Amino acid sequence: MKIVTSLSFQGQCREAFEFYAKVLGGEITAAMPYGDGPPDMPFSDEKHKSWLMHCWLEVGDQALMGADMDLDWAPNVDKPKNGFDVTLHTEDKAEGQRWFDQLSEGGRAVMPFGETFWSPGFGSLVDRFGVPWMINVVPSADWKPAQG
Repeated sequence: MKIVTSLSFQGQCREAFEFYAKVLGGEITAAMPYGDGPPDMPFSDEKHKSWLMHCWLEVGDQALMGADMDLDWAPNVDKPKNGFDVTLHTEDKAEGQRWFDQLSEGGRAVMPFGETFWSPGFGSLVDRFGVPWMINVVPSADWKPAQG
């Protein structure tokens, strides 16, 4: 089984997924605009033709899926994302720090990246597209938190 998070945007899906591919070292393997759909697809606005109805980003053996949605199709798409985070795990603290720094550019840190009682590096952020992320460094078997 593979569980894949699907992210919704309002016209920024392509930009967001190109950014995520660059930061995470992944590859966009599908990016289908609404304009490439069946000719009888109804559009309330011509801008929707260039919006993505399906985008797929492969990162190693993991993936993210995304699409652009209009308020008429998804009434809460313009609201802050709530109740989930895209979570990245790594054993490399420097990699975790790099992901955090790059993903938070133009967004905002919720919990700055740093050591916690469970991890040598953890942080949470909301990126410039409004997507919440958590970055977690998986501790080695012999890791112990610094004494305060």
